[in-house]
Amino acid sequence: MSVKAAVPPDVWVSRGPLATIRVTFSRIITFCLVELQKLSHDRTELFTRAIQPILWLGIFGTTFSRVRAIPTGDVSYLAFMSPGVIAQSGMFVAIFYGIQIIWERDAGILAKLLVTPTPRVALAAGKAFAAGIRSVAIALVVIAFALIIRVDLTLNPLKWLAACGVVMLGSAFFCCLSLCIAGLVLHRDRLMGIGQAITMPLFFASNALYPIEMMPSWVQVLARVNPMSYEVSMLRGLLLGQPTNYLADLTVLIVAGVVGIAVASYLMGRLSR
Repeated sequence: MSVKAAVPPDVWVSRGPLATIRVTFSRIITFCLVELQKLSHDRTELFTRAIQPILWLGIFGTTFSRVRAIPTGDVSYLAFMSPGVIAQSGMFVAIFYGIQIIWERDAGILAKLLVTPTPRVALAAGKAFAAGIRSVAIALVVIAFALIIRVDLTLNPLKWLAACGVVMLGSAFFCCLSLCIAGLVLHRDRLMGIGQAITMPLFFASNALYPIEMMPSWVQVLARVNPMSYEVSMLRGLLLGQPTNYLADLTVLIVAGVVGIAVASYLMGRLSR
């Protein structure tokens, strides 16, 4: 008696490149929707994570605006540093995303995800843009506070929308950086220590708080290869109208994000061993 061969499920059937791309994007969207659900279940996180950047603006920014020790051209120092603080708030959210994926590894969730047909690049990209969604939510809280304290930001909704996209790209890179570190160190305690060690250097070795021209020459080199500098420059152009090379800024952020996703997806296999 002959038995017909079982037809494999559709998810395992060989696909063409277009179908693979479609499935990858659908997985990325799924991870982003899951992140939105997490935010809706714990709305207080938006405000607790926004406390630190609000303190930067409310205390540090207003104090140094009175001192006037840092030349910022035709804008106040408080307005000058606001885009930097917005970028910082996104970085602080994203840079510890590696802790989450190590926790998922320890809980057995990551192993289940990696044995599904979901490409690893979709998992890394989903985490990256999920971090971007959280960062945008917190950035909007910081922007609202900046407007309350009368920081002269643009009210153009299209520029606000573009600024949210910039924050997402910057946060996606820092999330991937965290995932890469997680794939190398494999332990939450080590990642926590490294994350704390690199966040402030990344922040201070950028143009977030002062112009690059004021830095020592060796710090200027670090600032010019730091993606955060390009994120802040683009945010200043959008929110303050300061001149910047939008094409160069956007290219750096996109390339950094793509490279970060590629490396993070490659190292993700080490977490499942």
